[in-house]
Amino acid sequence: MTDSVASFISEGPDRKRREEAPETDRTRAVRTHWQELGVHTYVKVLIIGGLFYYLFHNEIQTVVRRWSDPSWSHGFLIPLFSLYFINQQKNKILNLHTKPNYLGLVFIICCIMFYFFNTVSPSGFGYFRPISMIATLGAIVLFLGGWSLVKYTWLPIGFLVFAVPLPTRYYVSLTIPMRQLAAKLAATLLNLVNGLEAVASGVVIDVIYKGHRLEPPLNVAEACSGMRLLMAFLALGVAMAYLHYRPIWQRLILLASTIPIAIFCNVVRVTVTGFIYILIHPRYAQGLYHDLLGLGMLPLAFGLYGLLAWFLSSLFIEETEAVTEDIVTRRW
Repeated sequence: MTDSVASFISEGPDRKRREEAPETDRTRAVRTHWQELGVHTYVKVLIIGGLFYYLFHNEIQTVVRRWSDPSWSHGFLIPLFSLYFINQQKNKILNLHTKPNYLGLVFIICCIMFYFFNTVSPSGFGYFRPISMIATLGAIVLFLGGWSLVKYTWLPIGFLVFAVPLPTRYYVSLTIPMRQLAAKLAATLLNLVNGLEAVASGVVIDVIYKGHRLEPPLNVAEACSGMRLLMAFLALGVAMAYLHYRPIWQRLILLASTIPIAIFCNVVRVTVTGFIYILIHPRYAQGLYHDLLGLGMLPLAFGLYGLLAWFLSSLFIEETEAVTEDIVTRRW
């Protein structure tokens, strides 16, 4: 009893201070839902979002219209992925102690001035207009939330770059060498068939089968260049490297692997199309069948990517896992 009374007396001042502490310090709950931000936060977001759209509405509409092109149809998914990335960091973002950073205001002014320069100037480069729009969004986040908020939002914001279509001239200049590579490799594989001779000339494959020249020759069109698969798969590669926890070197390897995997899958597509065209019937190598074959390359690409990810995970054992396994073994 004496010990209890002494303990109570010694804890008295501390207990009194805890009881007199402000309610917000003693009962502050950890936020877990976006609704807990409060109405004033959403009003602020709506106002800033409205001003942002008013300033960049022409650019936003131009980019969204380009997404109707099959080469850039993945653009519709990019903003959704960005929102998903932010939601993945929800608990950390909701419980941040943010404060404005006025360096962000300087960046906002610079980005807006750069955007208008590219819009008004005859020598302006059109591709930089949507890029400066994305940079402005990042500057707004820095200005309102500081570096602590940028830490958890820089990738979702930067990921929006994958939704911006490349300028046509650069896109075409990239597709031509990829079409030529696909034609050359496909012709090499077609020559493995007895009685079949294939010669690649640029993006065209001349085929002689059983002594008869097939007309028209196989043409590796722009749709078969692999750029669609490459751009979409590169964006998804960044997403998967970000979402799956693994050492940074493994993430870099997985990200770099998206390019050769996409090129390989496109070569498979062109080669299979050639076999169908020659050995089955030309009508099954075009139109709907051609598009379905292109979609069939996505599971192949993801399968190869998953196989590489599994190999990297199995190749090395984390040190903590090895220690735990050693302890369990010794205990038995």
